[in-house]
Amino acid sequence: MPNVTEAQVMEALSHVIEPELHKDLVTLDMIKNLKIQGGYIDFTIMLTTPACPLKNQMETESTEAVMTVPGVEKVTVNFDSNIPADARLMGKLNIGVRNAVAIASGKGGVGKSTMATNLAISLALDGARVGLLDVDMYGPNIPIMMGIDERPKSRNNKIMPLEAHGVKLMSMGFLVPPDQAVIWRGPMIHSAIRQFLEEVDWGDLDYLLIDLPPGTGDASLSLAQSLSMTGAVVVTTPQKVASSDVVRGVEMFKQLNVPVLGVVENMSYFVAPDTGNRYDIFGHGGGADMAKEVDAEFLGEVPLEPAVREGGDEGTPIVVRDPESPAAQAIRAVAQKVAAAISVQNLVHAPRQFQADPTLTVLN
Repeated sequence: MPNVTEAQVMEALSHVIEPELHKDLVTLDMIKNLKIQGGYIDFTIMLTTPACPLKNQMETESTEAVMTVPGVEKVTVNFDSNIPADARLMGKLNIGVRNAVAIASGKGGVGKSTMATNLAISLALDGARVGLLDVDMYGPNIPIMMGIDERPKSRNNKIMPLEAHGVKLMSMGFLVPPDQAVIWRGPMIHSAIRQFLEEVDWGDLDYLLIDLPPGTGDASLSLAQSLSMTGAVVVTTPQKVASSDVVRGVEMFKQLNVPVLGVVENMSYFVAPDTGNRYDIFGHGGGADMAKEVDAEFLGEVPLEPAVREGGDEGTPIVVRDPESPAAQAIRAVAQKVAAAISVQNLVHAPRQFQADPTLTVLN
């Protein structure tokens, strides 16, 4: 039996292409801890995200490639992950966050906060270190949706984020009584966002998801001025009156030099539990059409399910409450696509320099 060498194994793996990055695993330096014991081969593929949706494909293709080497009898493929950081983040505001993603909507009532909570938990369930920052100052819903009713503590002059379902959390809702109105002008919102970013001990996070208020107001501008966001996910519903607002939201992010990672169509359809019939209550296809119009990726459709609303009211989001439900599975798939888009952007595209639109109002 011929002796198997490291060079032979690496040569075989050099023909396996990472599906998202379109380069081979060896060139991308994704092969680690290669062990050869006679005809038994063991190695680790270092993924760019633990939420990689094509992991099984890479495992199959890598196994088949190495099995072509003379003398190989068995191949064991392991996986680990090293999420690439957005280099611009560290250059503008070093808060220990590798990637910052805005969850936004052109208008209210489309389930943006529901999507933010479930996406954050989905990424955490896949093994990432995740934080969720609620900057919807006027309607902070994250505390209710995540089932947290307490005030954060401080340590070493830093606010310690609360935690639920494996996600670190911060929201104005933790600091203001639920019956107290927040009546703030733009500069106050700007100051609060800076404090949430700089004075909260986020620790080391792979992803910080930021739940923006609906529309294109002060919070979005303040956030973009304070932090070089890795990208934005825009949430809409199928009907034209909602999806048309996507255009304004996408245009805002373009002016702020924030890449749009994709568009999600929430409450896309309803399947009657007694008959199995599908009903397009709000129409169908508006999200996909709008994503195409603004040249953004369509991340998927999330069905309308009563359990989604119930989970949000009870503090147990649908991906935890009923992980096998169609809505939970759809959101998990969206999270994987978002993570993949971030990896592609950080590893393939050249770093972008932040240049705010000179016509935008600057808050002091």
